[in-house]
Amino acid sequence: MATLKDVATRKPILATIRLLVPAGAARPAPPVGPALGFYRLNLMAFCKDFNARTQKYKAETPMQVTLTAYKDSTFEFVVKSPSVSWFLKKAAGVETASSRPGHNMVTSLSLRHVYEIAKLKQTDPFCKHMSLEALCKSIIGTAKSMGIEIVKDL
Repeated sequence: MATLKDVATRKPILATIRLLVPAGAARPAPPVGPALGFYRLNLMAFCKDFNARTQKYKAETPMQVTLTAYKDSTFEFVVKSPSVSWFLKKAAGVETASSRPGHNMVTSLSLRHVYEIAKLKQTDPFCKHMSLEALCKSIIGTAKSMGIEIVKDL
C-alpha cells in the first residue's frame, strides 16, 4: 500500500507510449520522432539511452518499448525483449508464418529451441514471475498458432 508521502510526491502522468524500435537504431525520425515530439519530450536523450541499453542485441532486432511521459516533460521507459513470434521465425529460418495454421505446417523446431527462447524471455521484466515450464507451454502454443511443429528431437 502506498503511503501518503508517496502519493503526494508521485509525478502526474501525461501519457503511456508503446513503440516498436529496432535495437541500436533509435533516431529522431519516424516512428520515434512524431510519437515523442507530440508530448515535447527530449528525443535525443531517449535515442542515446535506448541505443546504449540495446547495444548487446543484434542490429535490426525489434524491441518493444513502453515509455511513460510525465507532465513536466520527463520520461521513463522499459525495454522488453523481442516477441516470441520473432524468435520462433528466426529459429525456424522462415519469413512468415503459415497462412493456415493447423493445416499447413511451415517447419518444425525442437524442444531445445523452445527452451532457449523461454530462457531469453524469462529475463523480460513482465515474465520474471512465470516458471520456465509455463513459458515453454506458452511458446509451444504460439508456435502451433504460427504453423510451426514442435518435435522432441530434430
